[in-house]
Amino acid sequence: MAVTTAGATRDGNAPARPRKNRTFLVLNIISIVAGIAIWWGLSLSGLQFPTPGEVVAAAWKMIGDGTLATDVGASLGRVLAGFALGSIAAVIVGFVMGWYTVARGLFEPWIQFFRTIPPLAMLPLVLVLMGIGESPKIFVIFLAAFLSCVISTYQGVVNVDRTLINAARVLGAGDGTIFGRVVVPASTPFILVGMRVGLGSAWGTLVAAELLAAQAGLGHRMQSAQLYYDLPTIFVGIIAIGVLGLIMDRLLMIAGNKLTAWQENR
Repeated sequence: MAVTTAGATRDGNAPARPRKNRTFLVLNIISIVAGIAIWWGLSLSGLQFPTPGEVVAAAWKMIGDGTLATDVGASLGRVLAGFALGSIAAVIVGFVMGWYTVARGLFEPWIQFFRTIPPLAMLPLVLVLMGIGESPKIFVIFLAAFLSCVISTYQGVVNVDRTLINAARVLGAGDGTIFGRVVVPASTPFILVGMRVGLGSAWGTLVAAELLAAQAGLGHRMQSAQLYYDLPTIFVGIIAIGVLGLIMDRLLMIAGNKLTAWQENR
């Protein structure tokens, strides 16, 4: 008979997750330090890379004059707006396509058609139709996030175990109850994966949109720096985008872990 103690499970594996998290954090730190060391070595080897010190100095200057905060605020606002709208629309459309055969037949050809067209290919048309304000930038980010997430949501719905649905029907559950209690929880891991992919697409689309038509933003700042061959400023923009994307991805992952706590993970 297994004996349980405070903080341990019946099989004694409770400390495994904290230990795994600590190991993962240590590996992350080692990876970051190694990456910076490699970067420094490349910059000293004769390649036209600014040193980490030069990039830090450029970042400090941009922080001091408020440039970095302005650019981060502009880019982050566009990404959050487009990503949120795209994800919400993708979840709704994905659920409808997965649940209703008629909707699947009507929507799927168009979804598959537009998935083969990069959102950036739509940018010239969008700029002509919507001008050079904030709307076209948010719209192409919306497309990138939507197209990345909608198929994942749809697959999550159609892949729900039919045994679970049939068991719920046998117990007298109606469509609404089955959808809310069975389909939505089972589809959540797929939705979160789609959202994480969509987040990366949103950032990539944003930078290209700002390169073409923006008065502020990280992409705009990188383009301006390129004209003057200001490599440290370009690196500041690249690092800022990477850090913001990483933070948002980690927040999504934390939310996903809480929403799918029932799911067994490695």
